[in-house]
Amino acid sequence: MKSYAVSLGPHPTGPKQQQGDGRTPEGEYRLDYRNAASSFHRALHISYPGPADIAAARAHDVNPGSLVMVHGLRNGLGWLGRLHLAVDWTDGCVAVTDRDMDEIWRAVPDGTKIVLKP
Repeated sequence: MKSYAVSLGPHPTGPKQQQGDGRTPEGEYRLDYRNAASSFHRALHISYPGPADIAAARAHDVNPGSLVMVHGLRNGLGWLGRLHLAVDWTDGCVAVTDRDMDEIWRAVPDGTKIVLKP
């Protein structure tokens, strides 16, 4: 098990409730597929929304959102390195440095559990 310094959505406090809320999901999910051709340096999809997330969104008549990923920096901006940690800047994803993403990409098979904690 390993942890990484990350950037999240611009409203990182509290669980994701709906698409566009700028929050990153909290809870236990799976990294269920990968995208080597992402506009960010590699991307691993987080299995959000799960059944509980969908039910909660339906109860409030909102879209829970989707396409939440663990990814590196936007392609071409890898030189920023750890500077990206100065602000939470994603649309609700989990961003790491390109170097960290390379390590995660090699080490983590599809289906691996990920726990997102506040």
